[in-house]
Amino acid sequence: MTHDHDLVLRPTAAQTEAALDPPPGRNGGDLVVETLAGLGATTVFGLPGQHALGMFDALRRSDLRYVGLRVENNAGFAADAYGRVTGEAAPLLLSTGPGALTSLAALQEAAAASAPVLAISSQVPTAGLGGGRHGYLHELPDQAASFRGVVKSVHTVRTQSQIPSAIAAAWKSALTVPHGPVWVEIPQDVLLAETILPVVTAVDATPDELPPRPELTALAAHLLANAARPAIIAGGGVVRADASGKLRRLAERVQAPVVTTPGGKGAFPWTHPLSLQSWLEDRHTTDFLEDADVLLVVGSGLGELSSNYHTFEPRGRVIQIEADLGKLESNHPGLGIHADARLALQALLETVEPREDATAPERVRALLAKVAARIAAQELTLEQQVLTAVRRALPADSPSFWDMTILAYWAWSAFDAQGPNRLHSAQGAGGLGYGFPAALGAAVADPTRPVLAVSGDGGALYSIAELATARQYDLDVTWLIVDDGGYGILREYMTDAFGEPTATELTRPDYVTLARSFGVPGAWTTPETLERDLAEALRTPGPSVVVLPAVLRMFAPTHLD
Repeated sequence: MTHDHDLVLRPTAAQTEAALDPPPGRNGGDLVVETLAGLGATTVFGLPGQHALGMFDALRRSDLRYVGLRVENNAGFAADAYGRVTGEAAPLLLSTGPGALTSLAALQEAAAASAPVLAISSQVPTAGLGGGRHGYLHELPDQAASFRGVVKSVHTVRTQSQIPSAIAAAWKSALTVPHGPVWVEIPQDVLLAETILPVVTAVDATPDELPPRPELTALAAHLLANAARPAIIAGGGVVRADASGKLRRLAERVQAPVVTTPGGKGAFPWTHPLSLQSWLEDRHTTDFLEDADVLLVVGSGLGELSSNYHTFEPRGRVIQIEADLGKLESNHPGLGIHADARLALQALLETVEPREDATAPERVRALLAKVAARIAAQELTLEQQVLTAVRRALPADSPSFWDMTILAYWAWSAFDAQGPNRLHSAQGAGGLGYGFPAALGAAVADPTRPVLAVSGDGGALYSIAELATARQYDLDVTWLIVDDGGYGILREYMTDAFGEPTATELTRPDYVTLARSFGVPGAWTTPETLERDLAEALRTPGPSVVVLPAVLRMFAPTHLD
């Protein structure tokens, strides 16, 4: 039985008057920006195109802040970072065909990292939909098909009255755990046509919660409380759920050592007596985790990077808390708990009995000593010197964004993020070009603290156009480019596998002079002066570039004995 008086919100007299007399000159694009504003958005990223001009013209009549980047993929990376930093859905406005497709790699990264991005693309006019033979500029037979395997959900619009509901549904999808990118497409003629619909004011898109089933957390609590050697792997789901405090309390209650994945950096305090830090690419750490009789995995699918390239073979009972149903028990069988990390950890805290174990901190110290000895035996002084200099130069509360480069691979294991949601990298999908445009998005999200981007020279060339964006919006981002003359990690991989590299060496610009040509301060540095030069750049407001010519090497993850 339904009760209509409980379900219907009656408009006020003022709302009725406004609905009957909407302001003139509005089009379908206005419905887009009004809906976004009604949902709580304040900032949109993107790049205009012919079919999308209705949306972009509507921005002129709205209070939304627009941040335009020079390449759609980079705009997607910026929106990704904005979503990670704020926890809000980041609108990304794109045009049709090539403009839309250019964002795919960024949306794949957002999907892999559970970053909430709301991509809204134009489409060819409705008369050209479905066939791919009408000859419209940018036309595709099925544009949405290119995105279905990448984003969480696809939402198509064919009339103006569908716009608010489609965008609200996409917003809800993006922010329902696991967070992720979503896709909305709207035809050009729908965006351009004058609208008679009232201004969008009331939009409800409250995300669904994903609590754990109580019988599962009861069993998990029993297993943890009665374990002899429990351990915890904390992934990106802990960070996305803002659950690091609950993770710490649970680890302390059951005296379980904690290791964080690359996506989970900062989810557990680096110097805590129970912290195994992030040395997952290490056989000593892998052995330690395999020896656990109860292993709690929170917010990680135990994929390639978090399982030491699938060499990890747990011998004990695995408990996996994961919001993405497809990742539950996908790599290792166990007690799978489909839930938001925050709600599941809270349930465990409310039910688990304390466990005493005076040996746990000592076992952690012994493991970290083995790792340190292994690294020390590999003569990697330069690499450690550079990473230490970056850590010392970067303010403790500043976020950093790392491209797929050797120094980032080091950071996954050896860098103290000094807090959750501060170290971000492209390890989810592994595409080049993430670091700098993502850092720009973070600077837009929080202009009160400087942001660091780290790239190799190969990845930097993907993002170089965004120096213009950094200057145009005066964003407080310092970009460290480690210039080793090519794709350094691929050079190392190929040399190890085939004896010599192919297609890895690059002719590249003078990055310092190039940065200055954009009006961005640039400086060369050395390993010895890096800490000073980087700290000075980070202290100076606005964008800057610091270039370090250096050839870095990766550590070997295997035992040396």
